Amino acid sequence: MKSVYVHDLAYFLGDQNVSIKQSFQDGRLLTEAQQFIDAGFAFHRMSSANQTAYDLAVGAVSQIKHTLQDVSSIIYATCLPLNGNIGSFSKFKESRDVKFLMDYPASHLQADFGMENAAVLGLNQQACTSMLGSLRLARALILSEPDQKKILCVTADRFPEGALYEQAYNVISDGAATCIVSTEEKGYRLIASHAITNGALAQANDDETVGSYFSYTHRLLSELFEKSDIGIEDIDWIVPQNTNTNAWVILSRLLGTEFEKVYFKSIKEVGHIISSDNIVNLVQIERDGMVKSGQKLLLFMAGFGLNWQAVILEKV
Repeated sequence: MKSVYVHDLAYFLGDQNVSIKQSFQDGRLLTEAQQFIDAGFAFHRMSSANQTAYDLAVGAVSQIKHTLQDVSSIIYATCLPLNGNIGSFSKFKESRDVKFLMDYPASHLQADFGMENAAVLGLNQQACTSMLGSLRLARALILSEPDQKKILCVTADRFPEGALYEQAYNVISDGAATCIVSTEEKGYRLIASHAITNGALAQANDDETVGSYFSYTHRLLSELFEKSDIGIEDIDWIVPQNTNTNAWVILSRLLGTEFEKVYFKSIKEVGHIISSDNIVNLVQIERDGMVKSGQKLLLFMAGFGLNWQAVILEKV
């Protein structure tokens, strides 16, 4: 089986930097600000009224535009289904023509960046796990279709105006992330991936979500380790989503690893960036010079639906 690699990582965040205290005072958070600060949060990023989810995607992809030659597919993932359409709902209401509900951002991205030979795939209904789902799908495409050698993965979301910026006791940021998945030996080798969905919990409240978080995370990672023949002792770094710091203190014990191996330092400045956390933290751990060739990294994300996904990468 040929190897598949993840490389050329980038992200782009909402244009407003807001403190947790300010968002609580403005009514965007339900939990007292100090509880979030104690959990590792300090700021989060919001998009101004004129900044769309597509603007965020363009901002991320622009940073790696030099890599887009010969892209064979684009996987454009959204957590919120409304971000999968950039058409006007008011024009639909006026005309009753549903084409205004099918103006796809992935098509615009293909045209705007001149990727005329790239097929387009839209991915949603995987909530915050969307980027990891994109990596999983990209790897499967490359391994199954000979002409698929280079795939652009993008995830971009912003909350609608007036939304609460708290979900399951986490502070949310608007943002986008992107990367290339290809057969070119650079960046990280994508060793394995795994996903679990429990649709019976699709409308779980925050407490039910938290209640299922630990047991399903443990199950997901145990099954991933079994299918990949890799153990927790082989993992050098865990690069998860930006969630309550105390949660990973507990999970580290459950998994039998050291909390010091868990890297999600971006939580203080940007909170939980919907589906982009793994890429943001991966970029930052690279900037810190902490990953060495041959080291294995575990990327994990949980999301509504309820969905859990994880991948194992190996630094080239």
